[in-house]
Amino acid sequence: MEFQVDPTTRVPIYRQLMDQIRLAVARGRLKPGSRLPSVRVLSRELVVNPNTIARVYTELERDGVLNTRPGLGVFVAEPQADLSAAARKQRLAEVIDGFLTDAVHLGFSAEDVIAAVTKRIHAFQFADANGS
Repeated sequence: MEFQVDPTTRVPIYRQLMDQIRLAVARGRLKPGSRLPSVRVLSRELVVNPNTIARVYTELERDGVLNTRPGLGVFVAEPQADLSAAARKQRLAEVIDGFLTDAVHLGFSAEDVIAAVTKRIHAFQFADANGS
């Protein structure tokens, strides 16, 4: 998987990289257990300070997206349902509310939002109906 950063955008480099990794995992381009490049290798490839890469990996590990195996590297984490069903639903409701708030402020109708979600949903890897 190739990552890219654009130093001319207003989005911080660490945020660009975090978003790319999250999206790649959500879309299944990076599978659980996949190894990511080392901090040193990725910082050289992207011509970015190694501390930036380390920050990305640390934050994504904290969020449960990645995990570090000492001496082996950084890997995409297995999906974990360590939160209760109620807590997960509450978090989902918060994310949806933020998304819908943005859609309202952008001037979209409910029908526009439903159509857009329906069109894009197939690009992502969801757990099956049993939660796995």
